[in-house]
Amino acid sequence: MEIPRNIYKNILLDLKKKMVFIVGPRQVGKTWLSKQILKEYKNPIYLNYDNSDHREIIKKQSWLPDVDLIIFDEIHKMSKWKNYLKGVYDTKIESTHILVTGSARMDAFKKVGDSLAGRFYMYHLLPFTLAEIKEVKFDNSIKFLLERGGFPEPLLSPNQKEADRWRSLYTESLLGQDVLEFQDIDKVNAIRQVYQLLKGKIGSPLSYSSLARDIGVSSATVKKYIGILEALYIIFIIKPYTHKISRSILKEPKIYFFDYGLINDLGARFENFVALALYKHTILKGDLSGKPYSLGFLKTKEKKEVDFTLADDQNNLIEIIEAKVSDSSASKTLEYFAKKYKVKGTQVVYNLNTEHISSKGVYIKNAEKYLENLEE
Repeated sequence: MEIPRNIYKNILLDLKKKMVFIVGPRQVGKTWLSKQILKEYKNPIYLNYDNSDHREIIKKQSWLPDVDLIIFDEIHKMSKWKNYLKGVYDTKIESTHILVTGSARMDAFKKVGDSLAGRFYMYHLLPFTLAEIKEVKFDNSIKFLLERGGFPEPLLSPNQKEADRWRSLYTESLLGQDVLEFQDIDKVNAIRQVYQLLKGKIGSPLSYSSLARDIGVSSATVKKYIGILEALYIIFIIKPYTHKISRSILKEPKIYFFDYGLINDLGARFENFVALALYKHTILKGDLSGKPYSLGFLKTKEKKEVDFTLADDQNNLIEIIEAKVSDSSASKTLEYFAKKYKVKGTQVVYNLNTEHISSKGVYIKNAEKYLENLEE
């Protein structure tokens, strides 16, 4: 079975205007998607920098002049790859399109001034969510996706055992060779410790100093290691919502995993499941609009907390959301914040018989229906 990706048509349109970059976790389907796009062209060429023959073609730019699509895979491993792409793009003929795929490190330079500015569109390819598979007929889609995770291989594996085997090998690969590209081998064990500790802190505000004490390193080192896990698309971080963006950076963030299938506790896994769907929703809205939509959470000094906030590009609250496995009674804290900020409050429930609205106006929604209708 093959599941089409929602961003496919958008990428085809944008390739006619600029270069297109596809970034995201390893084994999320970037290469598969690029090869589907390749089928839309008459004379395409696919070049993977890890292949020695392809590497020579890349260095010498020795593709044929009638090539209408060049796909560069893993090009970020090439020295001065950004200047290389700039040169290729600025000297190509108009009918030649360029697609670039790679890891999160390609994502980082978008945030600072760079020679490629104005020459590309960025797309994030993230794990499957209910909104993307709603046209595919899985038996009890939310339960199936929650068990398997959203990466293509475990999702489409013939059974749970094969999905678990994939997860074991995938995690080992990420925490092995990929981490070594960032750090010396003697740091890898410490990063593994951080990874293991984070698995038990899903949805909890993160204390760098507490993690540092547990591992025996400085808070700055822990923050650096978490940054590596984020750069490798192992985790994503959400920050507290505040009207003053600069203040939110100083507060403790929360972390979630792109592969929530590795989390054993159902409550934590479900919260992570909802977090990924909302995160993907905001990221893709940003990719398509060029505006920074954001996912956050609410917490006061009095410890009142709501799991998630959605905000627009002006940092105005759109909706606040609480994730529950089976509680159909509206969260008092959710009601409090919905009233305080005069914003829509939604409680997303995994096991729910009847959708309704609480006496104070909070929507109690079935998780599968709510999440599959998120815009992507």
